[in-house]
Amino acid sequence: MSGIEPVTVIGIGADGVAGLSPAARAELDRAEVVLGSSRQLDLLPDEVTAERVGWPSPMVPAIPGLLDRYRDRVLCVLASGDPMFHGIGTTLSRFTDVRVVPHPSSLSLACARLGWAVQEVAVVSAVARPLARLHAVLHPGRRVLVLSSDGSTPAAVVALLRDRGFGASAVTVLEELGGPGERIGADVDGVSPLNVVAIECAAEPGARRLPRVPGLPDDVYEHDGQITKREVRAVTVSSLAPEPGQLLWDVGAGSGSVGIEWARTHPACRVIAVEPRDDRADRVVRNASALGVPGLVLVRGAAPEALAGLEAPDAVFVGGGVTAEGVLPACWAALRPGGRMVVNAVTLESEVLVARWHAEVGGTLTRLSVGRAAPVGGFTGWRQAMPVTQLVAIKELA
Repeated sequence: MSGIEPVTVIGIGADGVAGLSPAARAELDRAEVVLGSSRQLDLLPDEVTAERVGWPSPMVPAIPGLLDRYRDRVLCVLASGDPMFHGIGTTLSRFTDVRVVPHPSSLSLACARLGWAVQEVAVVSAVARPLARLHAVLHPGRRVLVLSSDGSTPAAVVALLRDRGFGASAVTVLEELGGPGERIGADVDGVSPLNVVAIECAAEPGARRLPRVPGLPDDVYEHDGQITKREVRAVTVSSLAPEPGQLLWDVGAGSGSVGIEWARTHPACRVIAVEPRDDRADRVVRNASALGVPGLVLVRGAAPEALAGLEAPDAVFVGGGVTAEGVLPACWAALRPGGRMVVNAVTLESEVLVARWHAEVGGTLTRLSVGRAAPVGGFTGWRQAMPVTQLVAIKELA
């Protein structure tokens, strides 16, 4: 850890020093160096005599060097609002011990102004993150708060809502909350860079509804036929048993549907999708963005070679390339103890390989067969999809 004492992180609002608690002001007065953005540093009065240092860009790679440079001085870092709510406090804690003096977050201030219950609001940060994450939380009747990147975010939010069929949603822009320039209204143009966007979701007739449970309709995906079909996908994601914070390898991703629906179960679920074909890999990226999980990581290449050096997964799904030499052993070897591997086999050749693997590592084998009603002349009959043999194997704890 860096420093002879923890780095003090002080939350500061748009009202500047006037809004600080006595404890926060005391920490600021004893600081020898203050780190912050230029906007935050400009809020400090002349009475604060500490050396003022602005964050370089990019910021995160510079943190270790700055901590080392000021390790023998009393260091204070300024953060917007609550330092531990999408803030610098969380980032700094990965590098050093921190002592946090919080301030009301933009979420708390916005909900206070709107009369919303904080615990019932979904939050999406667009600060250095894709706004496409908003897709995953758009549901009729829900309340959403978007932490804006700059003054252009509100208009981008309205455009996204319109394109998704949620243009009827009530949108409120809250600017410079807590400061002398605070303003609340529906205008999305010419707003302050320091703003948040509140959305009361309302779907228009015909709007595409995207529940979080696995088994989205096949036609919400862009694909060339290489897709795990809806019913099998629902069973597959259930068999993978995603838990918050876990990492999935989606090997032979195709359209990316299994990995995308794993990620949609919880914002903390992560995915590395491996796909050798460039056209399909491009579709995976587009599908992930359109369905609200643009954080999906894509690796272009063929397994098992493309798996080398990847972070060890908590779960692995092998849907494509099952028969490729060495894929199943490589996935199993990389899997964390206690993790699970799910393999779907459609062809006789892949089914034979899966049966052999079952004999080696155990687990369960399930045959999935789906029939859909379809026209037969002037009548209706059942059209059977190709059956899928699914292996679910759990790696024993070491």
